Amino acid sequence: MAPYEPEQDTSETGELRVGRRKAARYVVPIAVAGVAAATIGLVPALATSGDPDLPKISAQKLIEKIAASDTQQLSGNVKISTDLGLPSMGGLAGGFAGGGGGSGADGGEQGKGSAADPKSKLMELASGTHTLRVAADGQDKQKVSVLEDAAEYSLIHNGDDVWAYDSASNEAYHAKDAGAGKDEGKGGGKGKDLPKDVPATPKDFAEQALKAVDGTTSVEVDGTAQVAGRDAYRLVVKPKQSGSTIGQITVAVDAETGTPLKFTLTPASGGAAVVDAGFTKVDFGKPSASTFDFTPPKGAKVTEADEHADRGGDFKGKDQLGKEFDKGDLNGLRVIGEGWNAVAELKIPGGQGLPTTGSGDVPPDAQKLLDSLGDQVSGKFGSGTVFSTRLINALVTDDGKVYVGAVTKDALVKAANR
Repeated sequence: MAPYEPEQDTSETGELRVGRRKAARYVVPIAVAGVAAATIGLVPALATSGDPDLPKISAQKLIEKIAASDTQQLSGNVKISTDLGLPSMGGLAGGFAGGGGGSGADGGEQGKGSAADPKSKLMELASGTHTLRVAADGQDKQKVSVLEDAAEYSLIHNGDDVWAYDSASNEAYHAKDAGAGKDEGKGGGKGKDLPKDVPATPKDFAEQALKAVDGTTSVEVDGTAQVAGRDAYRLVVKPKQSGSTIGQITVAVDAETGTPLKFTLTPASGGAAVVDAGFTKVDFGKPSASTFDFTPPKGAKVTEADEHADRGGDFKGKDQLGKEFDKGDLNGLRVIGEGWNAVAELKIPGGQGLPTTGSGDVPPDAQKLLDSLGDQVSGKFGSGTVFSTRLINALVTDDGKVYVGAVTKDALVKAANR
């Protein structure tokens, strides 16, 4: 085992930045899955194949090395395994996430969605094991392909254009990149129609995970590893606070470039990693220019992003009384607590709790999720239902408030009681 530095107080790395995301959906179990998908950013398991002998480095220096990493060109394969304890989302996620997201060449019975819409398709990464083929060449050229047994889904960013293509349904989705050519961080611009919080590479995961590093966190360099044939340091991040569902995060950092190669998020409850993501093959050379070329195949159904927005209610909906509301309105989002025990509080659009059983407001598949995940609780806040995964707990009160965080059920109820 290679040498390592002792645990350090990482308050010197900066203050905790609590992300505030726009609430996307009304059906709470799907919203919980969305939060869990974003929490993949905290991520994954580190299988080593040898312990290379590398020079000593402190945790602070290794974090700085990650921050300074400016890898603009790479290609390779990434394996992602996610075990949040949720039922398989499959096509269910698409039904809620994309404003209709039908399957097949006609786009479903309602004709309001596209099987290639990234908003719904990438939600499938929230469960199961997936192999991704990734490539990048600077800020304006990236490609991520999700490889399946007999199909492939690709998301291609090339200059001003963003294409998504689902070979299973022969559907394509096209958007213009409003941020093309602009420096929105090292990742470059992102189209307005693309999901902002779903990471696709280990570097994406690490950047999100390290936002949680502050005085409530312990960080140490715990030896070395070899990932995808590259020598790497093991950076281990743990919460100091009790009440978090996160046990530890392990990041394998390429010793030469500082690029994160693999990540592991292990739950405090033990057992298998919640998410395991990392390169199985990586090349830091310049990918071929043709990698980022895309033309819809003959006969493919093409959905334009603007057309899709005009058709459906991506951000519009109606509450149980029929009143229209904006699904992107968080209605006074605030954060309770700090560090790893931070809990987000918001109000459900429409100001009501969950639809009652048998009211007809909940689709059958969503009702199955409610029944399997729900756990009745009560306290000073009143009463409500807790929906649980191995990582994320969400409390929905009967008076229409939602409390969500990577904390235990008891910690969640305590936050609501405040």
